[in-house]
Amino acid sequence: MRHLRFLGYFDEVARTGSIRKAAAQLNVTASAVNRRIMDLEEELGTPLFERKPRGVRLTAAGELFVRYIREQNSDVELMKSQIEELKGLRRGTVSIACSQALALDFLPRQIAAFRARFPLVHFDVHVADHDFAMAALAAYEVDLVLVFRPSFMASFQPLMTLEQRLVAMMAPDHPLAAEPSVRLRDCARYPVALAERSIGGRQMLENVMARSNLRFNIVAESNSFEFLRNLVLHDKVISFQIEIGTLDSERSALTVRHIDDRDLPRANLVLGQLRERNLSVPAAKFADQLVHTLSEMRAEMSASAERGKR
Repeated sequence: MRHLRFLGYFDEVARTGSIRKAAAQLNVTASAVNRRIMDLEEELGTPLFERKPRGVRLTAAGELFVRYIREQNSDVELMKSQIEELKGLRRGTVSIACSQALALDFLPRQIAAFRARFPLVHFDVHVADHDFAMAALAAYEVDLVLVFRPSFMASFQPLMTLEQRLVAMMAPDHPLAAEPSVRLRDCARYPVALAERSIGGRQMLENVMARSNLRFNIVAESNSFEFLRNLVLHDKVISFQIEIGTLDSERSALTVRHIDDRDLPRANLVLGQLRERNLSVPAAKFADQLVHTLSEMRAEMSASAERGKR
């Protein structure tokens, strides 16, 4: 499949915006990459890149062609995985982008359970905010996304949604730890550590602050949930997370308290893929596993809510 390798040259140039950088990534000479690009442009009869002093930029024709290439690569991976499935090897790669909340406990557990059944499957996991995750999905860089409050994309196909509420995390000896649930105005009386503004939970809090007189005493902000969780334990601050990100709270010595529904709306955690994209066999099987697990969690949450009403 040498032609796919040469098309890969084009794709790498499109990703990096530079023939020189693409050549370094591909471990070939810049002249070889440039030659292949020129061959493609000659064959198609139109420029695919606009040459700039400090790189290249896709033309309108180039945008169409790079999408075609990525669709072809996706189909090739599907074909390879189907061949491996016939051979009984179950090889292949599953690429997924997820919110940070899933990276702490939920997704590692799911991958471990999957690899116990299919040990030859490789995982490529991108931990990212929802906008970046959706962009990676649209660019065929990942097969699946599992993100909180995904941004709108017409070509997105949800496979499963799980309603999530924001919860407050604190040390066991924090004054609010004795309360069964908390109000945001109570949290505002203490120092808080927040995720950066690209994170869905932070955006929900920002919306509340914009509509009210609520103001937090923010002592730290970070793009790392692991850092925030450790700061909660060491500096007696409050931080916030969606429920699924606190499944290991007992093991990590965190105290988790629900935030009153009057203060914050709930929002969805969504598993999805590109509409009409054929997933490889491993990716499809892993998606099925996630759908099953999230369905069980949703049923348990519904049952728990019913018990709470009695």
